[in-house]
Amino acid sequence: MTWSDFYLLCFFVGFIFSVLSFLGGATHIHLPARWHLPFHSAHHAGGMAGRGSMHARGGLSWFNAMTIMTFLAWFGGIGYLLSTHSRLVAMVALGIAVVSGVIAASMVFKFMARIVKVTESQMLDWDYRIEGTVGAISSPIRQDGTGEMIFEQRGVRKSVAVRSEDGQPLPNGTEVAITRYENGIAYVKKWEEFTS
Repeated sequence: MTWSDFYLLCFFVGFIFSVLSFLGGATHIHLPARWHLPFHSAHHAGGMAGRGSMHARGGLSWFNAMTIMTFLAWFGGIGYLLSTHSRLVAMVALGIAVVSGVIAASMVFKFMARIVKVTESQMLDWDYRIEGTVGAISSPIRQDGTGEMIFEQRGVRKSVAVRSEDGQPLPNGTEVAITRYENGIAYVKKWEEFTS
């Protein structure tokens, strides 16, 4: 096997598996078997992201299928072009091919890390409690009946089924505050009762 054959094999393996990966993710084509790389345990090494870790910030592994396939495709493609169309020494061509593969794989990794970015903030139950939230009635509450309220929580507009705390009717557009939340129903009082 010559250097050009080796580079061409690497290019085809990287390119074909990149296409299969794309088809599996974008068009939901499933392969008949689950494939695991022999260094799968390295994917889980390093737990926390830090200096010298196998993971980047947010838990994305540097050695994932897409970056490996990108490396192989670029390494093989550049190596093949250099070995067949230039007069470089084999070791120089190998070095250039490795560097180009690493650069391409790192660009793909950075792109993926932005997409898969995991925030470091934890979801706290307290942040999503609706007791004390102020909103407006969007569907009127009849005497001892149920209506609907619209409110904003953490930048998201939400709605919830509501009942008046004292059983009195509340018209559409009334500003209310949630006093308690039970069995999927929020109990509300007029906001002016809290401010007066």
